[in-house]
Amino acid sequence: MADQQQFVPFVSSETNMTEFTVRALIIGLILAVILGAANAYLGLKAGMTIAATYPAAVIGMAIIKLFKGTVLEENFARTVGSIGESIAAGAIFTIPAFFIAGIWNPFFTTGNYMISAAIMFAGGVLGIMFVALLRRVMVEDVELPFPESVAAAEIHKAGQRGGSGSKYLFGAMGVGALIQALGQFKLFATSADGLISLSKGSILFRSPDVSPAYMGVGYIIGPRLAALNFSGGVLAWGLLAPIIAYFKFGSTPIEGMDMQGTIVQVWKDYVRPIAIGGMLVGAAYTLWRMRKSLATGIARSVSDAKKAALGEAPEKRTERDIPFKWIMVGIVLVGIATFFIYNFFAHDVAAALVATVVMIVAGFFFAAVSGYLVGIIGSSNNPVSGLTLSTLVVAALLMVALGMKGIDGVAAVLGVAAVVCVAAAVAGEMLQDLKAGHILGGTPWKMQVGDILGILISASVMFIPLFILHEGDIKLGGHGFGGEHLPAPQASLMAILSKGIVEGQMEWILILVGMLMGVGFIMMNVKSPMLVSVGMYLPLGTTFAIFVGGLIKGVVDMINEKRKFNDAQKSRVENTGILLAAGLIAGEALIGLLFAAFAFWEIPVFSFFEEPTFWISLIVFAFIAWYLIKIPVNHAGSPDEPAAPHVSM
Repeated sequence: MADQQQFVPFVSSETNMTEFTVRALIIGLILAVILGAANAYLGLKAGMTIAATYPAAVIGMAIIKLFKGTVLEENFARTVGSIGESIAAGAIFTIPAFFIAGIWNPFFTTGNYMISAAIMFAGGVLGIMFVALLRRVMVEDVELPFPESVAAAEIHKAGQRGGSGSKYLFGAMGVGALIQALGQFKLFATSADGLISLSKGSILFRSPDVSPAYMGVGYIIGPRLAALNFSGGVLAWGLLAPIIAYFKFGSTPIEGMDMQGTIVQVWKDYVRPIAIGGMLVGAAYTLWRMRKSLATGIARSVSDAKKAALGEAPEKRTERDIPFKWIMVGIVLVGIATFFIYNFFAHDVAAALVATVVMIVAGFFFAAVSGYLVGIIGSSNNPVSGLTLSTLVVAALLMVALGMKGIDGVAAVLGVAAVVCVAAAVAGEMLQDLKAGHILGGTPWKMQVGDILGILISASVMFIPLFILHEGDIKLGGHGFGGEHLPAPQASLMAILSKGIVEGQMEWILILVGMLMGVGFIMMNVKSPMLVSVGMYLPLGTTFAIFVGGLIKGVVDMINEKRKFNDAQKSRVENTGILLAAGLIAGEALIGLLFAAFAFWEIPVFSFFEEPTFWISLIVFAFIAWYLIKIPVNHAGSPDEPAAPHVSM
């Protein structure tokens, strides 16, 4: 606690600076809609979203500076603007599943729009309410690095102070944007695969993705956590996928596929369910280890509520969340609303009541876990879909136990999963922004209320881009959601799982094996069984790129020791490195969204090569490594220079 007592935000708690303004709110709401729609497109096409925190920070900062606004206005606009991405994530991972499962066909009706908007709003509000309870526990935990929160805060601070910090940050943004653009223009291959085949069986190797953003995240979280995450990828692709493929298929691939496609399919069909089992145990273990901190945080919230009832305000502006009594009212109202939604799906009061209880318990459970994961690896890599799948499995089992069958049972299961998915996504993003606000000196309750308004707008409009993309694909001869052009991988998996469980076709042994694996990790004293399981669930190229970033940070640390830098020099190296990594993340995110807009409007993109080579990619990796090592080390300065203010973690 001593470290926390010494923490001083960028804007002190005693400073009453303009923060929650109409212009900041409007800017944030517009950004929430635009960034949410762009991420919906990316998620349906590629199964992943780009963190909207950095684009929202940069764009909001640029606009508010035109009006000579404050850094806390910028923080508020970024908070509201980035929440659209989490609503998009919750939507694309679940809403298309209603169509794929045959429940909503046709996809668009007035009723379907209203139900989807209600699901997204209820899940979003639930996520905010739980975050208000968990904020102190999460943002004050010195062991959680919150890499993307630090990066977002540095964007705002660099914009305020100008000078060298701003130069490094915005220069790195240009580098990240250029590398991402050249990859989109196919100057180099963004990844490479290789198959090693022996007399019987094969192992599929994949390069790290050429991603400045992922490497930046790895640099910020450091080599130890990056290695832990990558170990899951090694287990999945180096052990489980090849050995399952060996015993099931040998050297004969699945009909219509080559051996490479077969191993990828094995990972999707067998390894990912095992990873889900591991995440279930990891989630339980994470909450168990956090039990004292959670109890302390809730007790402090109750204490604040009592003080408020007695007319006593919290001691600091930067510690004021939404009042505890309103949090409880919000949770109860969401529970009532979701009960009616589930009863609409299930046509069974008992099943709807059970589903509501499951939703609230699972929502709190995974809101806490989502926040914990964001604190370690950032919201870009937060496996919300994996957490949602865990909820879906539990809800489906309960529906089967209650005798629910057919379309009604599947719809109720997807309804529970959808609300929890949105809640977990919103909780992770909100905690990320609250950590950035904690560093900058923002007022928590203002940020939380702003996000509720952002959720209302985003939930109201998110169905529209989904409908346009779905119907547009059908008109072009495609199949809409679940088809070749809009595969919606997470939603497809959820539709398959819910139907499989309700109809008695689920492979439960895989979930159980994963849970036993998670228990084994705990017995081996693995620091984070959840993080290892997440590494198994994510594509290898993602975890590999994060690991490369972590290795680069390890090299910097080794140079620090070899050159015998003192604390002041190490501090300057650390700060410069974090600024560069933050810039790489923000630059890729901004350009990624620009190319998503090109794709949405079907604007042709120039290509250097039809089949780009990976040799140029190796040069890109070498350049990023040089960039993240050379510049920070060169900025160490002389031993007798005073230490720079350390970047808050």
